[in-house]
Parts: sequence; C-alpha cells; structure tokens
Amino acid sequence: MPPTTAEPAWTAPGTFEVAPGIHRIPLPMPNDGLRAVNVYAVVDGDGLVLIDAGWAIPESRKALVAGLGRLGCTLGDIRRFLVTHVHRDHYSQAIAIRQELGTKVSLGREERATLDVLADPHRAPLQPHLRLLRSYGASEVADRLSEAMEGRLAEGLSWEPPDDWLEESSMSLETGRTLEVLETPGHTRGHVVFFDRGHGLLFAGDHVLPAITPSIGFEAAPQRDPLGAFLRSLARVRSLPDAVLLPAHGATAPSVHRRVDELLAHHGRRLDATEAAVARGSTTAFEVAGQLSWTRRERRFTELDPFNQMLAVSETSAHLIVLVAQGRVTCTEDEAGVRRYSAP
Repeated sequence: MPPTTAEPAWTAPGTFEVAPGIHRIPLPMPNDGLRAVNVYAVVDGDGLVLIDAGWAIPESRKALVAGLGRLGCTLGDIRRFLVTHVHRDHYSQAIAIRQELGTKVSLGREERATLDVLADPHRAPLQPHLRLLRSYGASEVADRLSEAMEGRLAEGLSWEPPDDWLEESSMSLETGRTLEVLETPGHTRGHVVFFDRGHGLLFAGDHVLPAITPSIGFEAAPQRDPLGAFLRSLARVRSLPDAVLLPAHGATAPSVHRRVDELLAHHGRRLDATEAAVARGSTTAFEVAGQLSWTRRERRFTELDPFNQMLAVSETSAHLIVLVAQGRVTCTEDEAGVRRYSAP
C-alpha cells in the first residue's frame, strides 16, 4: 500500500533498482532526523561496488545484509566501498566491514585532516567545534554542550584511514561503466561525487540533496571558507550535463541541474538575510543566527536544541565569511577573540 501519511517513502527498508545494474539500499540511522542514508550497490562483474556504506551500528548492518540478500549477494561480494565523505553515516560501516572481510575502502584525499583529528582515541567530543563557537560569540551554547559532554570520550567508532585516497580521475568497472571522481568540497573538505556520464547519473552523497540543504561549516578540521567552497562545487556540478540525482538522503530526482539551481537560490537568499541582520545591528554569528529562521519548519533559533544551535551558528559563520569576501560586511576580532561584523 502507498504511504498514508507524510512519512517520506525513501526511508522504507528494501532494495530498489534505480537504473540498470544500480540498486538503492536505505540504511537506518540512530537518533537522527534524517532517519536513513542511501547506499548504492553497483553491479561490477560478479561482484558489487558500494557507494557509501552506512553507520556502523547493528541495525544498519542487518539492513545491509538483507538488502544485498535480495540481490542474491552477501557482504563478501562487495569488492570496494567508494565513500563520498568521512561522516559516520557514510564511512564507519565500510571500516567495520573491512576489519572483518578485508574489503577495499576509498575516500577523498582531502578528508585526511579530519581523520587525523577523529582518530585520536583520547579526544573529548566536539572540542574543535566548542572553540569555534566561542569565537562566534556563542559561549552560552558552548557552555551548555560542554556541560552535556563532560567526562565523555569520543564514541567508539573506528576512524582508520582508507586503503586509498581518491583524487580526480575516471575508473572503469568490469561492466564497462565509467565513474568520474569529482572533488566537491563544502559539506566536508574532502567530499567527492561520482559521475556516470555515459548513463546520466550522479551519485551525489550529501553535496546535492533533493529536499534539504546540507550542513555547512561543521567539521572536526574546519575549512577556511566552507560555503564559498560549496557554492563553487555546486557551480561545477551545474556545468556538467544534466543527470539523474542519486542522493545520500532523500528520493532520487530526475534533474541535478534543477536542484542545484534551487540550492544556489536558497543560499543567495540566506546571504541577503544574513547581511540584513548585520545591518540591523547583530555583530556576531551567534546574534545573527538568532535573527534567522531554521529548518524547513522555519523554527526560531531558541526552539533548537544545543546541538542544532551549534550547527546553526556554524552555518551562519560560513555565510558571514562569504559576505566579507564579497565586501558586503566587514569583520574584526575583539580582545576576547570574538569575531565582530558590521556594515561597511
């Protein structure tokens, strides 16, 4: 039966053919509003290449085993994981399976800096983010998160390096399919997408999502200008021939170009709103974030939990960095190390 509520059907468990030889397998995510991540199984001769891997939790592994089983395959049939970026819902299960079966794992080369931070078993959670929050004028958010994290060590995921680092290139599969590896920094510094030019398909990871905008400015090893990088990456993808969008979160969509245009327009409006907040007297990323609405539900900043407030302030800072580069606002740093913005 079709869904009778607004629940997004793309999260339903199963194995779904999205193109000849390509199957989408949604895997569950714990305690996350997204609820699922799409893994794509690409037929490669008598084996499979998986694009992204899921979160290393028992529920995800069970769903992956079941999904592969519907194709008459097992985990042992996976020849290689091609991972779009280092976030745990994309990378961690690839490493867990490699530890057991020796499966090859590939990741974008610019994720090395983030992995170096995450691999420290003694690191306290969110420390780089908390330091940045204070420079954004969001000490009260940092204090609340620090209190919640007190005494906790990083979660027990394995952050081992991949077998190889992906650079811009083309790879040919046994079936004759060619995947172009394209670097698309922004959501993370080492994000990559895989473009199947011959069949008009883009495995987009979190770079282009059909219903939401990916988070910007939230990384263990931050980029200097994450939104600027993201916008340039969007423009690059827009310059390619149009293709079917195969996203990591959400249903497949018929046009990458259409969604990229929507994302560019969204961030254009967001830049305007951020500039207007500065013109009204907000001087820090924290103050500006408090003047904006958040999520598709247009929530007020005060309605968000501390973690999502951190994401909101980080993204606001990313927009302010672009506005400074465009000469639309100016930035100084006060004696406490807080970045202050004003109209030029």
